[in-house]
Order: sequence, then C-alpha cells, then structure tokens
Amino acid sequence: MKTQDPKKRQLIESLAGLIVSCQTQKDDPIHTDDMVVKMAEAAQWAGASGIRANSPEQIKAIKAKVDLPVIGLYKIWYEHTDVFITPTLDACRQVWEAGAEIIALDCTSQLTEEGRPAYELLPVLKKEIPEAIIFADVATYEEAKRAIQLGADLVAPTLYGYTAETKHIEQPDIREFARMCRDFKEDAYMVMEGHIYTPEDAMKCMYLGAHAVVVGSAITRPHLIAKRFVDLLNGYQTNWRDAERSKH
Repeated sequence: MKTQDPKKRQLIESLAGLIVSCQTQKDDPIHTDDMVVKMAEAAQWAGASGIRANSPEQIKAIKAKVDLPVIGLYKIWYEHTDVFITPTLDACRQVWEAGAEIIALDCTSQLTEEGRPAYELLPVLKKEIPEAIIFADVATYEEAKRAIQLGADLVAPTLYGYTAETKHIEQPDIREFARMCRDFKEDAYMVMEGHIYTPEDAMKCMYLGAHAVVVGSAITRPHLIAKRFVDLLNGYQTNWRDAERSKH
C-alpha cells in the first residue's frame, strides 16, 4: 500500500512530471564545484518537479540554492561488488543529514561488499530513519515486487542494463515497465529512470502509468551526449556506455 503519511504523500505527489538527475564525478570533464548547482537551477527554471543528486556535498550545495525536493544518493564504489548506490546505512544517514527528503538505494539482488543482497538494507533504513521517503533502484520486475513488499515508497528500474543479469540491455524495456505500473501502481509510486533520451519516450512512460520520469545523461551530461554521436558516426567501434558504467 502507498504511504498513508500525509507529509510524505504530499511531497511524493509534488514529484509528478520530470525529475532531473544533476550529478558529476570528479573525473568528468564538466566537473566543477558549482556545476551541479547550475544544472539544478536550470532544471528548476525549466519547470522540473524534483532533482536527483549524488553525494552529501552536492546535495547540500543544491539544497542551498534550489527549492525543489531532492532524491539523494551516495555512489561509493568497491572493488568486489557492483553495488554502489547508497550501499550502507552510514551512506544513507549522510544523504539524509545533507538535506535530501528522499533516499535512493540499490535494491537489487546483487551482493554488497559484505556479501549480503543489496535489498536487505531497505528494511533496516526504514527502521533507522522512519521519516525518510525511500526510492528503490531495481533492475527487474521481481526486484521491484520485492522492494515494494519491503516498504519502498517509490520504485524505478534505474539499474536495468547495469546488473550482470541485464547488462546486455541498451534501450528501455517499455513493455516491462508497463507491466510494473499495471501490477504495482496501487502499492507504490512507479518512476521511470534509465535509458530515456527524448521527451517522446518520457511521455510514453507517463502514459503507461509512471508517476514521474527521471532523466540525467540526456540533459545534464554533455560529454556523454557528444560521445553517443561520436560512437555512431564512427560506426560503433566504441561504446559510450563503457564510460557511463565506469567506476569513479
């Protein structure tokens, strides 16, 4: 069942529409101290309903300048696991203390650095920070179903194409997302995130039942936009997704 907390529900309802992912990594060619703030200000100017942001530092900087709800996460890469989106309770706490109203975390079946399924953190987070709204990043229908059973407020196939099971995927699976919306929309707010590059594709997802659509690379990462063009013009001899998936 969707949250009955009126404060949480009001904030989640306000996210309907476009959420812009405003993130940079230190090895990105566009990285500067204020780049994510400018991204977020541009998104707010355009009419976005919310921001998705990475790391306590970038979340704090955005919250100081932009009056939009923030879905916060903390990307931490480890050598022996592909779980990097807010992988620990401490990372969740840092995201919350930085000012994010919503905490996003990996809720897939991938094993963490400690050898535990990533989704096991979700109920722990609900207990430790009950005020937080939880955004579950998943890769499959079954992972979405389990995240909702564990109490996620929002669910998105963010990691579709980024796990061992789905890494061969290049395009959004609109049909699978439609199935998620059909089966789960009464129990959680479904959000489309991942592989969305045009307003038309975003609109398709809204039509199918998405509460909101998160778009990042197609809006805020010009080096990856340029790389997609270069890869095509060079006959796909390289793959821009290798850069997108790289550990930082």
